[in-house]
Amino acid sequence: MTTAAISKTPLNPVYGYALLFGAIALLPAMGVYPIFVMKVLCFALFACAFNLLVGFTGLLSFGHAAFLGTAAYGAGHALKVWGFSAPMGLIFGAVAAGVVGLGIGMLAIKRTGIYFSMITLALSQMLYFFFLQASFTGGEDGLQSVPRGSFFGLDLNNDLTLYYVVLAIFIAAFWLIYRTVHSPFGQVLTSIRENEPRAISLGYDVDRFKLLAFVLSACLAGLAGATKTLVLGFATLTDAVWTTSGLVILMTLVGGMGTLIGPMVGALIIIALENKIGDFGKALGDLTGIQWFNGLGESVSLVTGLIFIICVLAFRRGVVGEAIAMWDKYRAGPSHKAGH
Repeated sequence: MTTAAISKTPLNPVYGYALLFGAIALLPAMGVYPIFVMKVLCFALFACAFNLLVGFTGLLSFGHAAFLGTAAYGAGHALKVWGFSAPMGLIFGAVAAGVVGLGIGMLAIKRTGIYFSMITLALSQMLYFFFLQASFTGGEDGLQSVPRGSFFGLDLNNDLTLYYVVLAIFIAAFWLIYRTVHSPFGQVLTSIRENEPRAISLGYDVDRFKLLAFVLSACLAGLAGATKTLVLGFATLTDAVWTTSGLVILMTLVGGMGTLIGPMVGALIIIALENKIGDFGKALGDLTGIQWFNGLGESVSLVTGLIFIICVLAFRRGVVGEAIAMWDKYRAGPSHKAGH
């Protein structure tokens, strides 16, 4: 087989995903803190759920934190007060987020563009103020001391056991997103994103497809919020505030909107910055002698803002999007040369 033929051979992405998840499974053995990786996985699932809506359907929601917060509080209350098992608590949180998503979606999908986005933001903020005043959420103190319980006989109080349960949940959700994107339903969503009037002319009930995509995205975002509560043991107003909706947009854009792996990479970059930038700044300050770097941990928003600006100006497709474009260019190179 020639080099040109090899370059044209399509790579099965499933093998790449298997290698990726296998590497993630080995991280605790390499000394990586399990709680940190679990937090990244929760936000990666949140970003993947958001990307299903914006990257593959073309609907930009400014209120996705509503689903994360609803599931976080719902699952936390079910686990702590009602005594639900961990699987039932996660399911309850995801279903609660889906119900909220159905209500918001029915009101929002009748509008397009910025009007759709602003409706989702307004309804999300209404829900935030409800959580602020409701008694079961703990208000500004949040819902604390949520028990982990067990997962089909597995004791989740062991961090390593919980780690592999969370990884299994993420893989199952990622598989669902992958199958959705590569199904006839996913192809219709892509056609709506690319040319909605043409999709309507072909006889598709566009509003119904958009509502289904919105509810599915809400359920998956809710699963991320419920899992996050199970991992950290608390749910706070931060889960439902509008800045969290902005954060997931940033993760998706930095990683690569419209790609499956992009939101995961974006979540890793942003969460790593939030958690590790203080240590990095201190090390940089000790190395260079510049005291300003020692306070870098207090300037996370400034750094993430700069990263966003750099991505918009230099990496418009995001990290993964640019990598895919470079790979496609490399694969096309030998064929062009052979043609000449």
